[in-house]
Amino acid sequence: MSFESSKPAENYGPDQVLPASQMYTSEANGRVTLRIHAGSDNTPISVPGLLTKSAEKYGDLTALNYKSDNKWVKVTYKEYEQNVRTVAKAFIKLGLERFHGVCIIGFNSPEWFYSDLGAIYAGGFAAGMYTTNLVDACLHCLETSKANIAVVEDNKQLEKILSIKSRLPHLKAIIQYEGKPTEEGVLSWEDVMRIGSAESDDKLNAILKTMGVNECCTLVFTSGTEGASKAVMVSHDNLTYNAYMITKFLSLSDGAEVLVSYLPLSHVAAQITDIYSAITLGAQVYFGEKDALKGSLVNTLQAARPTAFLGVPRVWEKINEKLVSIGRKSGSLKKYIADWAKEVGLNHYEDAMKGIERETYSYKFFRWLIYSRIKSAIGFDRCKYFISAAAPISVELKRYFMSLDIPLCEAFGMSECGGAHTLSNPSDENVAGVGKTLIGVSSKIDKPDKDGNGELCIYGRHVFMGYLNLAEKTRETLDTEGWLHSGDIAQIDDKGYITITGRIKELLITAGGENIPPVLIENNVKASLPVVSNAFLIGDKRKFLSILLSLKCEVNAETSEPFDTLTPEVISWLSSLNCKFTKVSEVVANKPKEVFDAIQKGIDAANKKAISNAQKIQKFSLLPVDFSLATGELGPTLKIKRPVVNEKYKDLIEEFYKD
Repeated sequence: MSFESSKPAENYGPDQVLPASQMYTSEANGRVTLRIHAGSDNTPISVPGLLTKSAEKYGDLTALNYKSDNKWVKVTYKEYEQNVRTVAKAFIKLGLERFHGVCIIGFNSPEWFYSDLGAIYAGGFAAGMYTTNLVDACLHCLETSKANIAVVEDNKQLEKILSIKSRLPHLKAIIQYEGKPTEEGVLSWEDVMRIGSAESDDKLNAILKTMGVNECCTLVFTSGTEGASKAVMVSHDNLTYNAYMITKFLSLSDGAEVLVSYLPLSHVAAQITDIYSAITLGAQVYFGEKDALKGSLVNTLQAARPTAFLGVPRVWEKINEKLVSIGRKSGSLKKYIADWAKEVGLNHYEDAMKGIERETYSYKFFRWLIYSRIKSAIGFDRCKYFISAAAPISVELKRYFMSLDIPLCEAFGMSECGGAHTLSNPSDENVAGVGKTLIGVSSKIDKPDKDGNGELCIYGRHVFMGYLNLAEKTRETLDTEGWLHSGDIAQIDDKGYITITGRIKELLITAGGENIPPVLIENNVKASLPVVSNAFLIGDKRKFLSILLSLKCEVNAETSEPFDTLTPEVISWLSSLNCKFTKVSEVVANKPKEVFDAIQKGIDAANKKAISNAQKIQKFSLLPVDFSLATGELGPTLKIKRPVVNEKYKDLIEEFYKD
């Protein structure tokens, strides 16, 4: 069902629905029909409309918390919206045109939020760039969005933009929001606020009146694991409706929630959580520090004590590794009690999955003695929802956190659906699944096989408008009925639970014609071998499966580049096998029999979960260095770039199949 405004197409914005006749577009100034289900109880609202509404409703409540001179500074919702308007007026003065980009590169901060929302208020496109982007990737984003303004955090990011400035004819201003810029012509954040404050609201208000909720307001660049990233055109309604769905599903409370912003804001998961869900609820957002993922996140968590927390699987893996490491140092009595507590915690959630809602005396006891202390140490003592998103997470990791009374809710979504499409509950029967479809949108399986596996297709108001300037790619992804073809292989059971079993483009098809979902098998191997950091399955057009493995090693906190030194966890494991090596290179060069036998045992354990002989791993090899963002094998959301790994290790891979 489409929804169109009966009002004229001007001067009723920003919450109007402008006349449109098509479900998708690749034009910057295009409009689309809204896919509104009959009986929908959510009236379309624009991004400026949403923030204005929240500023009126939650005016004096704290919106943002950031550190300055080692002290927390608060920004109220009234101040938040006023700052956004000031930045928007500055952008207009600096030459931001309708449907042109404001590209932002830097770590999460109030200035990132103000720039993002200010670009939207001013009628442009907000477009985040990953801080790890190399110069060419930045050039691609700036060119594609026809960016008039670039907002950078510091000198490091500024250098990238300055090196390509002469190739950007649309670029009119560069703004540095941290420190005082030393380069001539680069504006400081103080300059921006001064320029905006000196402007009247007339031009801004005139632009707001021309807006519609069914126009593009944000570009989300895909991570580019398969070639150049595509600019996903996301409308006002995509974002505000997705935030509405998420907050309604989780039953979060107005004016009472606390979130922590630390994941890359160039990714849709962080945007929909930190910016749009927070504004919808009138929630407080605490900003993490730059080195959040290198160790300081726990400090922010302890200060914020969030009521809901979003992590990508690698974040949950790091928390798991830290807790396991602490547990290993415990004495035998403490270890016995901890193991007992974990068994009780897991049993509690396994009962909940069976529909048995009860709290046993042992569960209550360990909640007081063990679980509450662990949560307090992390900063999770008042957290109601622990969410994992952006990549698949293993069932074993979910079960581990259940045993500590930290049940993970898995979310599935993509840039092309404005954020989340499904969410799971701790009591869901299917622990391997990603929950059920959110209210107000639809799922279906396209061309299911005999087991019900097929491509997951998505429909609803959260489905994106199209890929900017890529009409053919848009038609490949959105069919004529408006269904988004996700590229994920999934099945939906008779109770509506969705399980993702693989990616169509990642699917390995063996020489014998069997379809193999690599991620599930890789996760099984990592579960059997906790010392393994990354696993990479090989077998496309091959007679059998083989796998590349990397051992966990220390990482350079500045560059994220892996060191040769193994983590204490791996060194301890090697020591238990009478192997005294401490470096990856030593293990790879010497190939100690005890170590390789132990790895083979782990692979044998993973093979027991295989549903056919074709899905069993026959050979493995240890890599000389772990995958990383710095060396190019991982994308910004830490997903493996399969073409990169295949090319980098092609000689090693061919060794598996020589005989």
